[in-house]
Amino acid sequence: MSEKKLSQSQAPKFPEGAHSDFTDSMSYGDYLGLDRLLTSQEPVSGEHDEQLFIIIHQATELWMKLILHELHAAVGCIRSDDLAPAFKMLARVARIQSQLIQSWSVLSTMTPADYLRFRDQLGLSSGFQSYQYREIEFLLGNKKAALLAPHRHKPEIHDHLKSVLEAPSLYDEVLLLLARRGFPLASEVTNRDWSLPYTASPSVEEAWLQIYQAPETHWELYDLAEKLVDQEDSFQQWRFRHLKTVSRIIGHKRGTGGTTGVNYLSKALDYSFFPELWNVRTAL
Repeated sequence: MSEKKLSQSQAPKFPEGAHSDFTDSMSYGDYLGLDRLLTSQEPVSGEHDEQLFIIIHQATELWMKLILHELHAAVGCIRSDDLAPAFKMLARVARIQSQLIQSWSVLSTMTPADYLRFRDQLGLSSGFQSYQYREIEFLLGNKKAALLAPHRHKPEIHDHLKSVLEAPSLYDEVLLLLARRGFPLASEVTNRDWSLPYTASPSVEEAWLQIYQAPETHWELYDLAEKLVDQEDSFQQWRFRHLKTVSRIIGHKRGTGGTTGVNYLSKALDYSFFPELWNVRTAL
């Protein structure tokens, strides 16, 4: 049977008004740099699941880049006593963290056998060495100078991380804000070495207690406190999903970067960025 040719009126038409010639104009792909982005996956094995492994981690790094963009801006706003924009930025970070939490469910479709087919090809590379993740932890207050070591071979990255380590964290800036708003915080809270881990203070817990007991009087600070709780809640969920995914795929093997794997990740769950905000719930 001979095929009937479509009449001119039946032939598919290009959408009216849509541009089709980008010889001298910027296209969607040009704007997003897709030629670079979509060719940056370079598997080192011939295994099917390595593409999944690379894309999940690259997408995570892109989301972390946005988290850092928002957190640094939020810190600047809090330092300037301009809280409204900071609320939006922190809310956005919490939504990004939701995306990161869900990404573990995609990676967990890779079985232990799938991963073992290319794991040895990764050498010593590990997510433990993510400098963006380390910067996020420093910004949130988990300060550990020893964790700069894996970045010594790249001075620009090392020096940037060191500057974040030595600057006040998000929580430090919030506590300095409380002091500016008249809450009598102990001097060891507001005048300390910012490169050291923060230690919970009774004076800070008392300040949060006053805020939580009279939210209508301290609404901005009350709202800020809950935004911080959202941050830590989401971050801990992300850590937990990371732990369970690693446990599901490699059990209790050591990580490729030399850490104890699941045991190392489990200890991270015990750390609290904003301890008094959790303690105050018991005191209320």
